[in-house]
Amino acid sequence: MKRWLASAVLLFAWLVAGSGSPQAPRTAPAGGRERLLIDEGWRFKKDDAAGVPAPTRADLQPWLLPTSNQFIEDPQQRHTRPQGRFGQHLPYVQLDFDDSAWRAIDLPHDWGIEGRFSPEGRGDTGRLPFYGVGWYRKTLDIPADDAGRSFFLDVDGAMSHAAVWLNGELVGGWPYGYASWRVDLTAYVKPGARNVLAIRLDNPPNSSRWYPGGGIYRHVWLVKASPIHIGHWGTFVTTPSVTRVSATVAVNVTIDNDSGQDARVTVSSELFALDVRAAKGRHAVAATSPLEVNVPPGGSGRVAQSAVVTNPRLWGPPPRQSPNRYVAVTTVLQNGVVADRYETPFGIRTLTFDAEGFAINGERLDFQGVCMHHDLGALGTALNERALRRQIDMLIEMGANAIRTSHNPPAPELLEYADAKGMLVIDETMDVWRARKTPNDYHLLFDAWHEQDTRMLIRRDRNHPSVVVWSIGNEVAEQRNEEGVAVARKLSAIAHGEDPTRKTTAAMNSARATSPFPNSVDLIGLNYQGSGMRGNPPQYPVFRQQFPEAFIYGSETASTISSRGEYTFPVAEGFGAVTGPTVGQDVRRRHMSSYDLYFPPWAASPDREFASQARWPFVGGEFVWTGWDYLGEPTPFDASRSSYFGIIDLAGFKKDRFYLYQARWRPDLPMAHILPHWDWPERAGLKDAAGVAVPTPVHVYTSGDEGELFLNGRSLGRKKRGAEEYRLRWDDVMYEPGTLRVVTYRNGRKWAVAEMRTAGAAAKLGLTPDRRDIRADGRDLVFVTLAVQDRDGRIVPRANDPVRFTIQGPGQIVATDNGDPTSFESFQSPDRRVFNGLALAIVRASRGARGTIRVSASAPGLQPATTNIRVVR
Repeated sequence: MKRWLASAVLLFAWLVAGSGSPQAPRTAPAGGRERLLIDEGWRFKKDDAAGVPAPTRADLQPWLLPTSNQFIEDPQQRHTRPQGRFGQHLPYVQLDFDDSAWRAIDLPHDWGIEGRFSPEGRGDTGRLPFYGVGWYRKTLDIPADDAGRSFFLDVDGAMSHAAVWLNGELVGGWPYGYASWRVDLTAYVKPGARNVLAIRLDNPPNSSRWYPGGGIYRHVWLVKASPIHIGHWGTFVTTPSVTRVSATVAVNVTIDNDSGQDARVTVSSELFALDVRAAKGRHAVAATSPLEVNVPPGGSGRVAQSAVVTNPRLWGPPPRQSPNRYVAVTTVLQNGVVADRYETPFGIRTLTFDAEGFAINGERLDFQGVCMHHDLGALGTALNERALRRQIDMLIEMGANAIRTSHNPPAPELLEYADAKGMLVIDETMDVWRARKTPNDYHLLFDAWHEQDTRMLIRRDRNHPSVVVWSIGNEVAEQRNEEGVAVARKLSAIAHGEDPTRKTTAAMNSARATSPFPNSVDLIGLNYQGSGMRGNPPQYPVFRQQFPEAFIYGSETASTISSRGEYTFPVAEGFGAVTGPTVGQDVRRRHMSSYDLYFPPWAASPDREFASQARWPFVGGEFVWTGWDYLGEPTPFDASRSSYFGIIDLAGFKKDRFYLYQARWRPDLPMAHILPHWDWPERAGLKDAAGVAVPTPVHVYTSGDEGELFLNGRSLGRKKRGAEEYRLRWDDVMYEPGTLRVVTYRNGRKWAVAEMRTAGAAAKLGLTPDRRDIRADGRDLVFVTLAVQDRDGRIVPRANDPVRFTIQGPGQIVATDNGDPTSFESFQSPDRRVFNGLALAIVRASRGARGTIRVSASAPGLQPATTNIRVVR
């Protein structure tokens, strides 16, 4: 009955408005909603104008704070824009300033990644020049017939302390570099005339513990709307009642009135199923009853509606569930005319967290998660959807079902893809509160901005079904004092106020089970201490005893460090060892052993974390530090450029550890993986000082439970995995060149086979693109792997030849890499030294081009290689 009534009211409204068809309602005279991507056609210059006093961050703060008023709950705490103008003396904000000599760029853009590595720079931030002031300018085309509309600039991310001028007037801005934010341009737009945006960023040094990037590094949008429109992130869709038979879908809508008079509007929503390509079905599956609301001038109105979806298709993570999605299409009518129409994708699902674990749609599962920083390796922090999806796809291949966005709001596109793939997300706000970790980090912003940044994150992301938990902080120093308890409770209350459907957590590395801090959040996340750290006993059972009804999980685990394809001897026993100059390290070359048994003092091996979670099955899973290597934090070698923590290296090449986690997280996938490589001529017949033969241990990662290892056809014994064993080890193998072969078994039956052969001398190069087609949109990428091979096509695992990439046709090589944390070659250079047999070229097609891109690679003394990529529209 409700659905019929909604349709009837809409039909009546369209007929009153004079439309001949309910498929084509008239739009308000001032125009409906348009959301335009304005990434193209910017001008960029580093540094302020010489000889002109530059504004300080303190100078700008009073002008930026009013931008955030909608995220401050108490009206008495909201900010008033200062009187007068600000920055009118700055030449770069002037409408008539000639920026033709500036560099032409498209966004997203990271100026830091374009710089050279500095040996004198800070290793923790990647030795790249991300800091400083940068200016962006763009001319906006605002037609004269747009007069009367409202205009907004939406910035998905700008690093950092952004200030926006339009036509010489300071509009507003936002300091937190990971925030997404909006400024209202309406009062400053001149329809039919030239409109110039000028955006200044001021990215301080010593502001991060990892590489933060610099620049407008995410997308930027121009939104045009009628004066009566749905507010910024103004819809909130929840599913308060869900069964297999029906689901109640609640749609809460905020309508803003930018006009000078009262507005009486009618609000309704139709719900459509989305297919796997995110296309709407032809017919609505449900609709809300229209409701009228009066919206005062300069104010907002709110509408709460609901509809029932029969036989709902639930959203959940594969392989046992499917990420089914819907979209709510909300229509605002004023006097029978469409003032705004807004689409909100969402999913129908239930979440349960309790002492027994986590359940989605009633099905229990553990987090098989990874922590991820926001950079994209050689591309820096500049968002590219193809590169981001490549990261997530490889994690899914490994068996990961969750990501923790450490330690900041992610790109919106990460959540959109997680929604589509069924990936679970812990969405994190910030790394610090009031107590600093670096001199210029978020502690300087916390008091003035923490409420706005927390509400911003939740309003932006709360309609994503992939988001299952809000994390309000990471390893904050305040977790050990009363001040931290008060802050945590406040932030949790903000989160619950914005979204009562999800739980809060904080990543705790030092809070004790007997302290009050764990009580200030809903879920207990333990960083490292769960399985024991720095000689302390495992805390999982301690927290369980103190909080018998709580959900407990490993919010950050392992932190095992390794360099792809590097191995040191002797090999640690058992669950591994804390690394040191003679333990798992090649100090001279700054590399870590890939036997996956070495970790810093606070951390553990994957094996030990697996054993802890098996020993205490109430633990709801883990988030490994980290899924991919990232720029900065090169523990234990500060002189390097990038981390050693990743399961996948910076270039996207799998380390051995990838297969250890795949064996654990995809137990039904028949797989086996041998390490190390089998090219050790210096170890043939090797003896120690006492004349005793020295072994070259062989380890096998497999989802089987037993295996037999063969060397050149001779059996080296059959081994069965014991309790708390997650690899098969043959630690007494004496090296001889040839073929290692393992046959693995499961429940006594043959399961998977793997081989490792000694390679011959390097003879040629091989190029393998990850796709044969590329779109000509100027954004799509193809990742081309270069391998140094012997004459039979086997990868030469210790090759480090210098190679040169060249390209012909309608495309560019935008970056190269090799996954080596010690490499200081510029990512923009076509010349790249191979690291342990592999290197990478990232290719982009020219916008609007046709034809074939031909990528070639050459190296002294090796047969060159060529591959073709077809450009498609």
